[in-house]
This record gives sequence, C-alpha cells and structure tokens, in this order.
Amino acid sequence: KKKSSLLSYLRLMLQHTLLIIHPNKASTARGICKCGYPKIQHCDEAIKPEDYMGEQWDTHRHVREVPTDAFGDITFGGLGQKTGKYVRVSSDISSESLYQLMTEHWKLRSPNLLISVTGGAKNFYMKTHLKDKFRRGLIKVAQTTGAWILTGGTHAGVMKHVGMAVRDYTLSSGLMEGQIVVIGVAPWGVIHNRHTLVHPEGCFPAYYALDEQGQGRLSCLDINHTHFLLVDDGTHGHYGVEIELRARLEKLISQQTLGSRGSGVTIPVVCVVLDGGPGTLNTIYNAMLKHTPCVVLEGSGRLADVIAQVAALPLSKVTLVLISQLMKRFFGQEYQSFTEVQVIEWTKKIQDIIRMPHLLTVFRIDEDKNYDVDVAILQALLKASRSDEHAGRQSWERQLELAVAWNRVDIAESEIFTEESQWTSCDLHPAMFSALVGDKPEFVRLLLENGVCVGKFLEQEDKLTELYAHLPACFFLRKLAKRVQGGKIHRGQEPQPGSSKISLSHVAEEVRHLLGSFTQPLYGLSRHKMTGDDVRLAVPSKGLVDLPCLGEEWTPDTVWDPGRDLFLWAVVQNNTELAEIGWEQVQDCIAAALAACKILRKLAQESGEDDSEEAKEMRELASHYEKQAIGVFSECHSWDAQRAQKLLIRVSPSWGRSTCLWLALEADAKSFIAHSGVQALLTQIWCGELSVDNPHWKVLLCMIFFPLIYTAANSKHLQSTLTPVLFTSPQVKFYWNIASYFGFLWLFAVVLMIDFQAYPSWRELLLYVWLTSLVCEEFRQLYHDFDGSGFRRKAKMYISDLWNILDVLSIVLFIVGLVCRLQASGTVFYVGKVVLCIDFIIFSLRLMAIFTISRTLGPKIIIVRRMMMDLFFFMFLLSIWVVAYGVAKQGILIHNEERLNWIIRGAVYEPYLIIFGNVPTNIDSEHCSVNGSDPLKPKCPMLNDENMPAFPEWLTIIMLCVYLLFANILLLNLLIAIFNYTFQEVQDNTDTIWKFQRYELIKEYHSRPALPPPFILLSHLILFIRAVLLRYPPQRHKTFRQELEQTEEEELLSWEAYMKDNYLASTRQDESQSVEHRIQDTQLMCSSSVCPEGRSSDRDDGESSGQETDEEAAPHTFARQLQYPCSTVKRFPVPEEKVPWEVPDINYITYFTKLNNIILDCLSYVTHVTYAFFRNPGGRTGIRGKGALKSLGPNHILHPVLTRWRDAEHKVLEFLAVWEEAEKHWALPGRLHSMCVFSVMQVYKGYVDDSRNTDNAWIETTIVTLHCDKHTPLMADLNRIVSRKYHFLSYCSDFCTI
Repeated sequence: KKKSSLLSYLRLMLQHTLLIIHPNKASTARGICKCGYPKIQHCDEAIKPEDYMGEQWDTHRHVREVPTDAFGDITFGGLGQKTGKYVRVSSDISSESLYQLMTEHWKLRSPNLLISVTGGAKNFYMKTHLKDKFRRGLIKVAQTTGAWILTGGTHAGVMKHVGMAVRDYTLSSGLMEGQIVVIGVAPWGVIHNRHTLVHPEGCFPAYYALDEQGQGRLSCLDINHTHFLLVDDGTHGHYGVEIELRARLEKLISQQTLGSRGSGVTIPVVCVVLDGGPGTLNTIYNAMLKHTPCVVLEGSGRLADVIAQVAALPLSKVTLVLISQLMKRFFGQEYQSFTEVQVIEWTKKIQDIIRMPHLLTVFRIDEDKNYDVDVAILQALLKASRSDEHAGRQSWERQLELAVAWNRVDIAESEIFTEESQWTSCDLHPAMFSALVGDKPEFVRLLLENGVCVGKFLEQEDKLTELYAHLPACFFLRKLAKRVQGGKIHRGQEPQPGSSKISLSHVAEEVRHLLGSFTQPLYGLSRHKMTGDDVRLAVPSKGLVDLPCLGEEWTPDTVWDPGRDLFLWAVVQNNTELAEIGWEQVQDCIAAALAACKILRKLAQESGEDDSEEAKEMRELASHYEKQAIGVFSECHSWDAQRAQKLLIRVSPSWGRSTCLWLALEADAKSFIAHSGVQALLTQIWCGELSVDNPHWKVLLCMIFFPLIYTAANSKHLQSTLTPVLFTSPQVKFYWNIASYFGFLWLFAVVLMIDFQAYPSWRELLLYVWLTSLVCEEFRQLYHDFDGSGFRRKAKMYISDLWNILDVLSIVLFIVGLVCRLQASGTVFYVGKVVLCIDFIIFSLRLMAIFTISRTLGPKIIIVRRMMMDLFFFMFLLSIWVVAYGVAKQGILIHNEERLNWIIRGAVYEPYLIIFGNVPTNIDSEHCSVNGSDPLKPKCPMLNDENMPAFPEWLTIIMLCVYLLFANILLLNLLIAIFNYTFQEVQDNTDTIWKFQRYELIKEYHSRPALPPPFILLSHLILFIRAVLLRYPPQRHKTFRQELEQTEEEELLSWEAYMKDNYLASTRQDESQSVEHRIQDTQLMCSSSVCPEGRSSDRDDGESSGQETDEEAAPHTFARQLQYPCSTVKRFPVPEEKVPWEVPDINYITYFTKLNNIILDCLSYVTHVTYAFFRNPGGRTGIRGKGALKSLGPNHILHPVLTRWRDAEHKVLEFLAVWEEAEKHWALPGRLHSMCVFSVMQVYKGYVDDSRNTDNAWIETTIVTLHCDKHTPLMADLNRIVSRKYHFLSYCSDFCTI
C-alpha cells in the first residue's frame, strides 16, 4: 500500500525528460545528439532531423517531460550499508514538490538547520587534523541540531569527505539507521551505471555498484549518502545542471518556519566551503548576496585558502595583484587557464565577499584552540543573525530560538547570554516554551538561570493548557484522552481526532484519581476568561483531542502554584530531567516529591504492564522522589525537629489540602515513614499528652492505681487534667484493649470448655454482650471518617486490611455458631459448638495484631505473613507429588475401594503423613478389613490364590523410595531454602515495613473511644446520640492535620525552601567528590590544558573589518554590484583599486544594453565625447549609459525625513518610512515636492551610492528634516499623499526615543 501510494504520487508530481534529437554537422557524423546521447537512445519521433533543420537548440522545444521511471530505495551492498532513497526528477520541477516528497513520503522531519556543503568536485587532499575536525564537527552539528546536509551526491571531492564523515559516525555509533540526513543533488546525466536505477514501477531496492575504475568522465553516487535527488535536463555528461534546482530548493527550505510553532523564525541555511574553483566562487557569492552565511575551511585548498588568506585584511590591501599571487600559489598549474578578465572578476567578487564580514567565517586550525567545525558553523549563523538589518531585540530572540532548536546550550552560553545582552522574563517565554515542549532540560535550566520567572511564564492559564496540549506520547496522555471521551477508548485503541474537548478541569480530575479521592482538585475552572480559538490536544500517533479554554471561571478552592504546575506537567509524562528542574522550583518540595511518588506508582500500577520499560521508569522515578523527600526532611529535622514535624501534618493547599504524612502513606513510601523524624511524631501521637520518656511499667502502674499520677503534680489545675490525659492516650487505650481482649478470650474459652449449656448461662450472656461491643466497634471503624475521604474509600481501605477481614470472619462465624447453638436439635446444637470452637481459633489469631506495636515481635509477624504466602505456593507444588504417589499406591494396593473417606485417606492423607515419617500399617491384616466391611478399618490389599499380596512388592518399594527422595528430601529442603531466602530478604526491610504499618495501629487507637470493651458500648451510645439524634458534625482529628495561619505558613515554606537548597548543594558536592566525577573532571582538565577552547576566526568587531576607517575615501559599493537591478545585465567587474578614474585600466569594458525595455543609450547621437562629459564622480561602475535613470549626469532627488511627536510630553519621536517592494526593505520617502511643514533643515546634499548608477548617470540627493504637528490637517494631507504614492507606510518609533 505504501509502495503504490508513493508510485501514484511520483507519476502525478515528478517527471524526467525525454530527448528529441537536434542534429548538427559535428554530431550527425558520430551519431551523437546535441544533448550528448547517441541517436539510438532517442524515441522514434525524435529521430527525424528534417523536422528540426535550421533551428537553434532549445531546451523547451527539443526536450519533453514524461513521468519518472527511476525512484525507490537504493542499496550499495557491503557490510553495514543501510538502504537509502532516490528519485529522478526534471530540472524544471517545483521545489515545493520535492520538499513534499522528502517530508511526507520519505518521512524526513523538517530540519532545524540546512548545511549546504560545496567545494571541489574532484578529489583533493586535506591534512589529517583538519579532515578529522571537519568530519567530527559536521556530524556533531547535524546530530545535535537535527540538520539536513546538502551536497552534490557523487563519490568525489567534498561530497566524498561528507560521506566518509557519515560512515565514521555510523560505524562508531553502531546504528544501522543513522540519524544523519545527507541529501545528494546530482545531475542524472553524469551518473555512472544509472541504468540499474531505472524501473517503471520503481526499485525496492535498487542495487547500485560503486565502479570508480570504469566511470571515465562520469561519476558514481556516494555510498554513504542517505537520499538522492537526480536532476535530469535531458543531457548526458553535462555537469552543473542541478545548480539551479538546488538553489531553489535551498531557498524554499530557508522560507519554512522553524519548528511546529509559528514563531516567525525560518530554517537557517549555512554554506560550508572546502577547496573549490570558479563554480564554487559563484556559489559563495550568490549565497552571501542572499544573506546566507558561509564558513570557509582554511587549509582545504584552492579557493578556500585564497579567501582565508585575505579575510582578515583591510579591503584596501585586497588588490588585483594580491589575488593574482594567491591564485597562482594555491591553484598551481590550473592558474594558467585563467584569463586576465577572469582574474579581475575573481578580485571583484572576493572584495565583495570580504565586504560582508558578518556573513563570512573562516575556520582555522589553531594550536592554542580546540574546537570543531560545528562551533564555527553555529557561530557563523548567530553572527549573521546579529548583524541583520533589523538588529535589536528581534535579532537576539531569533538567535535564542535557533539555539533552542539546535539544542546547543554551549553556544547559547557563549554567544547569546553575554554581559551585553539584557533579558527580561517575558523575552525568554517563547524559548522557554520551545525548550519544555522539545524536551531540552539543559536549556530550561539555562533559561531559568538567566531570568525566566516560572510565575510569569505560567501566569496565564492558556500557557499551561498549551503545555498539556503538547504532551508527548505517554500513558497519562492516553488516560486523559480516555477520560475526555467518556471511557470509549480501550487498550490499544487510538483516540479519535477532535472527538472530545478538554480543559484543565479534566487534568485535575485525572490527577485527583491518581493522588486519591482524599485530595481536592488541583485545578478548578479557568482563572481567566479567555478569548480565542480552542486549543487542540495533540496526542502523538494517537489522534487529537480538543481543549477549550473559554467561558470558565476560577474556583476559590484551588491554589495557583506555578512551580507545582510545571513540576506536575513533567511528572505525569515521566520526564526525569524536566521533573527534577520543576521540583527545584517548587516551594512545598516535600509534599511535591511525595505527590509525585504517589502519582508515578499509581500510573505504573494502572499501566497493566509491570515488566514494560515505561512502568519500570515510573517506579524508578517514584523511588527517586521518595529519596528526595527523605533528604529534604532529614535536612529540616537536623536543624529544627519541631518545625520539621509541623511540615508533616501541615495542610498543603497546593496538593489538594493533603498532608505530607498522608501522601507518604498513600504513596507507600515506607522509607519516608521509617525516618526517625516521622517515627518521633508517631511516637508522640501514640503517647498523647504523656511524655515519651515514661517507662512502660510506670504507665501500667498508673493505669491500675491512677491516683499515683497526682504524686508528680504540683498544682491543683494540673491535678484536675491528669486523669483525662492518662485515659485518652492511645497508648493507654491500647493497653486497656489488650487486657479486655485477653478477658474476652478467657471468657470465650471458659464457655466453650466448661459452661456450654443447653440454656445460656450468665457467662455466655456476658460473652454475647462483649461480642456486641466488638461488633459496634467494627461498625464505628467502618463509618468513622478519619480524614474526610468519604465512605466508599473508607470501606475500601477497611476491607483491604487483613486484620479487619479476620474480624469480620470471626464475627460472622460467631453469629453462625450462635444461631446453630440456639436450635433445639442436638445435632445442630453440637454443630454450633464446633463452629464456635473454630471461631475461637480465629479470635486467637487476631491476637497477633497487638504485637504489631512491638519493635521486637512486629517485624517477626511480617516475616510470618510472607512465609505463609511462600508456603501456600509450596503446598501447591507438593500436592502434585502427594496426589500422584497416593493415587498410584491406592490403585496398586486396594482393589475397587468404594468408601470415599478411605479413598481420600489412602490417596492424600497417608502419602502426606509419610513425608513426616509415619509408615502406613494397613497392609497388615490385623489393622485392615478384608472386604472393607468394617467402617473403622481400611480395606486390605488384594491377595492372590495363595493368600499372598497380588501386587509386586519391589515396585511399591521403588515408588516409595522415589517419593520420599523427592517429597521428603528435595521439596522439604526447597521449602527451607525458600523460607531462608524470604527471611534474609525481609529481615533487612522488616524494620521499615513495621514502622510503616505502625501508623495504622496508632491511627486506630487515636480515634478509638477511651473505654475498652464491653464498656465501650457507653461510648458508642454517646456517639450515636451525637451523630444521629443531635446531628453534630463529625470531629476532625487535628493531631494529624494542622491548618496554619498565612504568615506562619509562608515562614515555614520559606524555611523548607532554604533547607531544600542546602540539601541540593550538599548533594552536588557529594557528586562532585565521587570517583566517577573526579575522573571526568581530570579528563576535561587534561584536554583543556593541551587544547583550550577557542573560537573561529569570524572577524568580529575587534579584528580588522577589511574596510577603511575613512568612510569618505571608500569607493562606492552598490554602484558596482555585478547584477544591474531589475534586469539581466551584468556589469564588468571593477576591483577596488580600479574604481578611481585616475587609475588607468586597459581592460575596462562597458556594455550597452536594454533594461526592461529601457534603452541604456536611447539618444543615437550620444557619442563617447558625451560620455566623457558626464562621468560618475564616484568612479567606475562597470556599465555605461544612463541605465534605469532618466538622464545622463546627475539625477536629483529629495529625501525628506518626516518626524512627529507621538505623545504630548515629547518623549518619543516618530519618523516616516515606506516599504520598497522591489528592494524588499524599508526606506525614506523620496521625490516629495509639495509639503507644508513647520521647520526645515538640510542634513546632506551630494552623491549617493545607488545600485542604478552608471558611469554616465548617477543620483544626487538632498536630505532634509521636516517636523510636523500630529494633530493638524496638514498631517492628514501628508498621510494621503504618502499612502497614494507608496501604498504602504509606517511610523517607526523604535529607533529614536527622547
């Protein structure tokens, strides 16, 4: 399907040429056409020379386009060679079609940078050091910036060097599918073995062989390029036919917007030059005229070395003689083929190139500097951007956008964030958004360090909404899309584009689901009423979901916290580095870390793929933030334990009004709960108002003889409060409940063993009352909303507790036993007693829960629980051996046993007892029944006629030995090994797990009534009256939640942020002192000491600019441009030293031609004498006549500078500018003759360096300033005049502020 789609597109959009023969005398004799192809390679209709006799060769008439027949995949064979793409296209194809082919059908991502490599097309020598730097730097800049590299595509010259760079990268990285995009634009007619690429249906792949020996004058494709555009103009053996198409393609790419957002920044283009000849000079010259920066590699040879030698010289020293000497030096024998006119033209073009130092960068190998070509390329682009005619803030912002797109923090630090640049937070917001969406954490950190304020960045809610709209593909995004679409998306199903709408409230719902229902939504409705179109949530590879941002109001229950918003956005996408940066910006950092831990573990749990890479990364990141929370809390606790404990129970408005303690419990952060500071808080809550230093024996003694507590009191007020304090302590409640539970079990045992009568005795009735109090307490625990999380969540938590399950099971069994016990039937009565006896076992097991508070026995209970799980799976394995041996043994020994109980006993029970050494005795006739008639004895084994056992004794012995070997030795020792492994594994963490589970016991007894069962019924009665009859609101336990005043909370959060900074500083210090970090630092120091970092020779302001310091002495420049404006006429090249008329130039030639139907010399009687009379005062221009001007000699023009005050205070001065469509720039209005002004002052009068000037016609201007009043009718008339004449005008105030 993909192949057919590409085929239909190529047939529709792309064409190549079909040749029609055009004969001439020279070619007809040899059978060779003008195009270079033999006569036999033309179509039938083309072989008719008589149809074209007397005609000149015309590409449009003698060449016809047909659908392309060469496209598809190309492979070069060999080890490690990857498959590329190629297509044969016409030289007249639109560049838009090619760009569409590359981005849509070849699936190339739009580049962030286009590197056009040009230079020598023949093989040339480069020094090893320079070659390594070029290859390494080119690949580095392409890899880091996501650039496209554009070359000539053949296996020779500079193209070969680029291919070798790609090959070295592929081999070193080990990537079969490289990330480097290298596109070769080559002429089809010069490709050797191109017939292997032709197939009407395309080649998938085409096998191309590199044959340098037999290529002759042709060229082979380079095997290391990834894509090829083969340009066909109908000729064979003609080089350079692709230049025009390549230039158009580069221009189109340079007009594309950089990135996916409409930032206004287009894709930058840079030209890299190695070696080169005349064609390369034209390429550089035309590129720099189009404001494309060029990087020239000194030492690569020929043209590159000529330019490098004169780049740093003043323009006055770059003479014809110097250029001639340098060409003779670097071109060698090839210099003899240059004519004198060509040398003059070279001199003129090189002078023009040097006159644009902001576009020229020379890369030199310096022993004192160590940098690759990538730094020179990026610096050249930034230098060109800085020197743009629209210099100022927009230039700096463009540079920053480019640096972000390239992800080159080093370039941004050295070239953009300098002392001269002053950035505000708002200026950096677009770059901040691009860095966040593009997952460039280093840039995010750099922007934060250089002035970005997160509060200002996320001040508008639409910014945060847009961030969620650009979330990368992740599990949270799929959950969010599913929530928006009402749960209609199933696992593996793609969200439908535009099917639903979403806002931050949907994000809040999903986050609340991940955090837990005990929290409040983090986002309400929007904080601002917004105007604009809906934002669409882009789900990469999974569709689009609309995000509305209109008509919603801010709810007062939520808190605006930009640091939290940024951190949460990074956490939900499981982005480690961005989340770390966001966490550093959060003020409530402990709660934020624990919330992230909870969210990530919940996401990993709900992903349903425990072994997936994404789930593992989520768990690792959750553990990381648990450690971060522990680190900050440890820092806080070491400074001030009381304030640190206050952080644990402080209500956090930023995280749904939850607390750090509760978030840690919900996140299963056992290590955090096990922290000594958290345990100290729990111990303090456990003791209540009692001192934590009290020995247990003192507390127990005071519980029995409570008057003893008054012995330590000195005041009557203290004595009156000691008794409630004692009995409301959770510790005391626990002790009384233990005593009560022991009493309950003692009474239960007495009833079962001694006092179980037909009619209940007073002891049994007391037992029923006692059980009733336990049932009421279970109901209170179920309905008691401790933390305000709701009944549904409370019920879920209640059922998830193993001890609660035992409580419910024991109560249900007691009720069943009681019902059976109250029946009159003796059988049912005894069944009831049996059920109650079993129930006593469960009640006794429930007693183990009291040991969870013990530091010694608590961890052991955890180990027992883990071993019980191991034992369950072991019994499943053991049952296989038991049943296998038991069934075989029963079938061999006993013939047709029909009693079910004895079948189960013989097949399961007896083999199980054999494991423990109990040898069965039913083989002996004294212990068995022959026919199975005795129900109390098993059936005897089968006998033969001689009353001997019919079964083979040797077989049963072997079976028993094998069974004992595996069951008794192997499996039992395996069980011991499993228990040992579990013990060793759990032993290291039992203390942590015990401390974590200790919280539930403390919370239970903190909320429990003071009276123990059965007296607790009084407390239950009081609670029932308060809640049901009096309808009092439920009491909240402030011990676990504390609301702080605003001032106190701000102080506490500031202190926490300070402690976080201390913790991060100490962490970085520890990392810097690690062995690995020291090794890296040593390597960097060694490399920098040998080759410290430097910069390319880019001829900055500190270096010689190549221009004269005396501006009046500098000759005109625009008047010597090789291309005369608005025409196809080219001037004769005039070097700098040949401009003055006083300097003789015997080679000076002028041309007389027409410019857009304007005759240069429209007066036929004009003679050379007339030309001599009208001579340009600025010197030679390279063309004679009047050109596009009205007359010979001076052409006068008036340029008024029109100004006005913007405001009444006269602080900002505006001036009038008009847009020149032909020149594509802003200019002052000219040739305005009738104006009403208040004041006129002449500024300048004289010659103007204009591109329309010729040797005999030039422009002289008079510049005057005219200041007008903004509110007079005269100003309105002036606006109408300018608008009618120039169609577009603008008042600019950015250049003059008073």
